[in-house]
Amino acid sequence: METLVIERLGHLGDGIAPGPVFVPGALPGEEIAGEIQDGVVAAPKIVTPSPLRVAPPCPHAKRCGGCQLQHAGENFVEEWKVDVVRQALTAQGIDAPFRPILTSPPQSRRRATFSARRTKKGALAGFHVKRSDVIVPVPECLVVHPDLAAALPLVEELAIFGGSRKGELSVLVTRTESGLDVTVRDGKPIDAVSRAELADIARAHDLARLSWGADETLERRPPIVIFGKARVTPPPGAFLQATPEGQAALTDAVLEIAAGAKKGVDLFAGCGTFALPLAKDTAMHAVEGDPAMSAAADRAWRHTQGLRSLTTETRDLFRNPLLAQDLAAYDFAVIDPPRAGAEAQIREIAEARVPVIAHVSCNPVTFARDAAKLIEAGYHLDWVQVVDQFRWSTHIELVAAFRLDKKK
Repeated sequence: METLVIERLGHLGDGIAPGPVFVPGALPGEEIAGEIQDGVVAAPKIVTPSPLRVAPPCPHAKRCGGCQLQHAGENFVEEWKVDVVRQALTAQGIDAPFRPILTSPPQSRRRATFSARRTKKGALAGFHVKRSDVIVPVPECLVVHPDLAAALPLVEELAIFGGSRKGELSVLVTRTESGLDVTVRDGKPIDAVSRAELADIARAHDLARLSWGADETLERRPPIVIFGKARVTPPPGAFLQATPEGQAALTDAVLEIAAGAKKGVDLFAGCGTFALPLAKDTAMHAVEGDPAMSAAADRAWRHTQGLRSLTTETRDLFRNPLLAQDLAAYDFAVIDPPRAGAEAQIREIAEARVPVIAHVSCNPVTFARDAAKLIEAGYHLDWVQVVDQFRWSTHIELVAAFRLDKKK
């Protein structure tokens, strides 16, 4: 057994000691003891705890892998998340002003993917144990909205209905204005008889919509989410921001950056999270790779009064980015790419010299890489706003304001 002192917290939430040696559950400044195997102390004993350490508030924290940082004080976690973004920018030679972080409250997650498995006595549903495929029930989860926690018996019922003891069901549960929207993956194929049973389950739990795989959708009423003035029915399994508070924080920042814009483009637009609120004052063009999400944004716009024009385009922006000559017509762009960032699309935006850009990101490293390209092309990074929708996790989101320096 060796004794180590933790120097810093890594991007995955592990404490890091010289070596480097990774220590799950440890905090900076702590002295720990344990056996090192392949550069990891899997079962550390905390010899000298940090004053940053707190008692995890959730009863499932010791086993559940959904949260990585419940043992750390809230102020420390917030400062650490901001610093992760700051360090990513520093690595690219960028210094930027940061606004105070905005953190979603406990029990505010409106969507979560539960794992479920049939057992000899019934079924088990919840999240995975840390670094394991074992499922731990989480009936008192402090992250998800209580309506989602209350849906765990439904998830178990779905596993009994169409799951396998050899495999897992993946069940995405989303809380909408009109009820729960449930999407099940990896279940057994269903026939006419089981389809009727599935409808009975949806009715018994008063679900807005229940989708089984890619081909079977039972919609009792449209699941509705609100984007600005628009009421949107997203396709099954569509991407949505994790919490209403997080969505509001990101949207408010994007609207602030876009103030005064006449004609804007939303790249990686999803179902219109930003394009629809922006369309109140700005003529918008929304570009998204998923045709079903583009169609959802278009339907919502057509049924919402008081919006300016919104056009949609289905396009793979990784393989086929919008070109500079097309982007030159816009005085504002918002871009919200997946974790891989949008290197090719950023090059085209920079070449087009779109005057104002709102860059939303869920990956500080790829954001910093793309920010460096914009700055090199003559843009100024006005400010960065970190938004924490994934409380107690290592996940980080942000929005940043870029303005073209017309002197360059």
